[in-house]
Amino acid sequence: MPTEAPRWAPPLLAIQFLTRLPVPVLARLTAEQAANGLARALAWLPPVGSLIGAVTALVFVGAQAFWPVWIAAVLALMVEALLTGAFHEDAVADFCDAFGGTAGGERALAIMKDSRIGSYGTLGLGLVVLLRTGAMVALPPPLAVAAIVGAATAGRLCAVTLAAMVAPVGQGSAARAGRMPPARLALAMLLALPGIAPVLWARPAATIAALVAMAVLLGWLRRFLLRRIGGSTGDCLGFAAAIGQSALLLAVAAR
Repeated sequence: MPTEAPRWAPPLLAIQFLTRLPVPVLARLTAEQAANGLARALAWLPPVGSLIGAVTALVFVGAQAFWPVWIAAVLALMVEALLTGAFHEDAVADFCDAFGGTAGGERALAIMKDSRIGSYGTLGLGLVVLLRTGAMVALPPPLAVAAIVGAATAGRLCAVTLAAMVAPVGQGSAARAGRMPPARLALAMLLALPGIAPVLWARPAATIAALVAMAVLLGWLRRFLLRRIGGSTGDCLGFAAAIGQSALLLAVAAR
């Protein structure tokens, strides 16, 4: 049995990785093929992020026909959490708990593995969700669709970029996928273009400013992680996705 994953596997593994959608055909893969495919699946995270963002945006815009905009935003984020299993939200809480204090090394890694949530995680997660909600509410419906899809895409691209910038540590999903090679990062950027293009066309200055801010944040995050734990984890990648997503939404919503 070959250990190389078939060409159709990485996009489907990316869907399985980021969502709770069933992908029965992946049961045909061996453990070795799944591991090989997961490393290649990282390049497909941005377009899967686009699909997740499209669902969130459609619920947000559609719900406004029945409820005030704040309720529509909360409902959209609830549907997204059900779709993704609150994947990145869990990462934000774990990251804030691990690094809100002075923990580093094995202690910080142990905190990120702990299923319990502390005060830093509660506050960090609450603020990130509030920022996303407030930014969505500030957007008119036609722009909201482009911004939400673009932010969801750019956030996953931030996670992929961090995976290329910092080697993984620990034994989680990031370690199994390994460090992102440059060619695969280039593919991820190419696959992210359809999701980001509409908001770039609608708000070019804001989108470019957000992308620059993301680059600065990723540079800071790289130095921070190397100093505190010597590498990156899946929670760190999820945190990068969340801050990238928030950065684009905030930039587009700015006056």
